[in-house]
Amino acid sequence: MDAFKKFFEKKKADAKFKLAGQGRSLSRDAAQQPRSSHSGYGMPQPRATPTQGARQAGAAALARIENSSKNTEVDWSMKAIKSQARREMEAERTAMEQMKLNEQLQVGPREVHLEGAPMLAVRGVYFHCPLIGPEVASYDEIKKQIRDFLYSQIEEDRAISSCIIIHTCNKNKEKIKLCIETLCKYIENIVSNPTEEKFRKIRISNKAYQERIDPIEGTKEFLEAAGFTMQELPFNDTTDTFWVFPEENLDDLNALEQLRDALVSAEPIRPQLDRSMSVLLPAEAATHMELPSEFFNMTADELKKEMQTRADAVERSQVMMTKAMRERMEMREMRKYRFSLIRVRFPDSLILQGTFNVHEKFEEVLKFVRENLVNDWRPFFLTISGGGKVTEGDQNLVELRLVPAIVFNFEWDPDVQDPNLDDNVYLKPETLMLLQEKA
Repeated sequence: MDAFKKFFEKKKADAKFKLAGQGRSLSRDAAQQPRSSHSGYGMPQPRATPTQGARQAGAAALARIENSSKNTEVDWSMKAIKSQARREMEAERTAMEQMKLNEQLQVGPREVHLEGAPMLAVRGVYFHCPLIGPEVASYDEIKKQIRDFLYSQIEEDRAISSCIIIHTCNKNKEKIKLCIETLCKYIENIVSNPTEEKFRKIRISNKAYQERIDPIEGTKEFLEAAGFTMQELPFNDTTDTFWVFPEENLDDLNALEQLRDALVSAEPIRPQLDRSMSVLLPAEAATHMELPSEFFNMTADELKKEMQTRADAVERSQVMMTKAMRERMEMREMRKYRFSLIRVRFPDSLILQGTFNVHEKFEEVLKFVRENLVNDWRPFFLTISGGGKVTEGDQNLVELRLVPAIVFNFEWDPDVQDPNLDDNVYLKPETLMLLQEKA
């Protein structure tokens, strides 16, 4: 609906505005405004005549800029990074051989403790919500921020905010569905029978209200947005509390129907998985291999017990299994994982890393890689050593057995070449900056 679209567009604009930095008042006295050679505030100041030394320094700077503009190669820091990557290739090969040996010796995922494993492949699983800002935190923390944000919008737009709160801040989907159906029924009864007083009253102690409406967060705000007010009225020789839809509000039943439609069409705001993107050198990738506990659906003790039980069962029974039996067993194994760590190794030995939900489709991995390529329009392939190219973009990571961690090799499509492009340049400069930030 247009109301939801405008609501979210405004909130996204507000979030971007908060990132713009400190503002400056235009009403301040001109003399108090900071003077700048490129600012439009205050009177321009006379420029001092540069000294001979300053003129020589300026000429040298212009010469350096002119030379750098003619040089199409990456800057020296990028060269240093690639040089270091090449030096680490041999160390990577040794580490990969050791990793394969470890995989043969161990059964199932290894138990990992953050205190004793500072070289984790990723420190944890984090989330964000573009609507509330750029902050990255745990799922529970981002969920709390979303809830606080929605309630902060109640006074500004009670109708839209209450609809989203009902969908977002409650857990049981069946109870949410039943609540929405009941609220819609309240509204439909009023719209269809505006002269019937009984349809404009909702007794709070009523069993249906207590079971379907009262436990759901956001319903009080929704009824207030619809125009209901809470009143004490006579009931069975005593008094009881009712939600009452005033008779004067019957003049705007169209708004009531729009609110009902908004409630039905609203969607929950969920924390979005943060990719925790990083760029690794070969030596880093070889040492950062362990996965934190958040990647697994089971605790370390449960994993140990299951692995031991399975090993004992295999020893007791060496019967032949059909292909279908093996696939079922493999899929049961895959369900232990919640997230997958994806690494993409480029020909220059740099490795792009990101975190994905195991139920995300493989096309999301392709999108992640493409967003970080210099030439993001060029076709490319992701291959697994000994496993060929992965092309099933519409299948999720579990279905493709790409959990809990996988390393792809990147290669350009050889059928699409451009002599004007450097095939040895892969990642965008801003992505490569992640390496420098770690330094």
